[in-house]
Amino acid sequence: MKIRAAVIAGIVLTGLVVPADAAEPSRLRQDAAALSAAGVTGVQARADGGRTEVATAGVADRRTGRPVPANGYFRIASTGKTFKAVVVLQLVGEGRLSLEDPVERWLPGAIRGNGNDGRRITVRQLLQHTHGLTDDFPDFATEADFYRHRFDRYSSEDLLKRTLRHPPAFEPGQQWSYSNIGYVLLGMIVERVTGHSWYDELQARVIRPLGLKHTRPDRSPVLPAPHARSYQPFEQGRLIDVTDQILNDLDGSLVSTTEDLNEFFQAVFDGRLLKPAQLTEMTTNLRDLDPEIAQLMPNSQYGLGIFKRPLPCGGEYWGHGGGDGGFITETGVTTDGRRSAAVSMSSVLGREWSDALRQQHLADQLIGDALCNR
Repeated sequence: MKIRAAVIAGIVLTGLVVPADAAEPSRLRQDAAALSAAGVTGVQARADGGRTEVATAGVADRRTGRPVPANGYFRIASTGKTFKAVVVLQLVGEGRLSLEDPVERWLPGAIRGNGNDGRRITVRQLLQHTHGLTDDFPDFATEADFYRHRFDRYSSEDLLKRTLRHPPAFEPGQQWSYSNIGYVLLGMIVERVTGHSWYDELQARVIRPLGLKHTRPDRSPVLPAPHARSYQPFEQGRLIDVTDQILNDLDGSLVSTTEDLNEFFQAVFDGRLLKPAQLTEMTTNLRDLDPEIAQLMPNSQYGLGIFKRPLPCGGEYWGHGGGDGGFITETGVTTDGRRSAAVSMSSVLGREWSDALRQQHLADQLIGDALCNR
């Protein structure tokens, strides 16, 4: 079926849906439309603080052309790292865990071999991507790989075994390099410290207290309704529907909505989730990004589970993006926690580095404009 070329857009102001032709396009709607015009299949964006505004653009399904839901579910991928960091920092604030604890204390013997040594890696280094362990996560190189392996399941222990087949990338603490295995290990540590899965701790500490109704584990190949379908290009460059799959971090993946993400990030910075000492730990002693990630996110730094980004209107904001399963997420919150923004994109623009840079730039523009209240 041929997809309609027209952008399908809507906006919500303080809970009321305003038809697209009833008002001049806001900056949020313009920025969402720019992502759609660049080739992103579906865009769902939300800004909160003072007033609430929601904009959608594109289509939720390339086959049917149905509109993007205003608060649909999506896989948040690495945006979940901030959720996990909050749980760890809460345990630190309770004196049940120390940032300087070696991983060996909580996972004795788990990190050994090929030069890897859990006695020399700390909890802080896991949180900040300075541990040096090598990621070896399963991925789909081709469309055939996707269809063959999209329902494969990997436990945290499976992923750690893959990492331990490799020597470390660098000595602990000596460099910064974005990693997924560090956060897999943090989930295992939370379980060892508390006796509960990290998600059960998240539910008790974050989801229930904040009333997050749409944040849940991502353990099923089928997303909850409503949701946009997600798309990814493989070797031929054409977009393939990749919605139905199981992400490789089965024990750590989450689904959520833009509404829940904005509420969560505001709560991190307005004092509802972290004590002042732990929020200070999260946002100080920042590390510069490695050259590749710095191209995507110039003039940015990393704290404990969160990025510090420059605001286009001056100052800085905080957030964490994520990308997997065809969905790409960007988030942002002001330092005082008063204003937040999130955008979910339901397709990857292309396979080239230039495509990633272009998509990141457009998403950053949306977040920056929303936080600057433009």
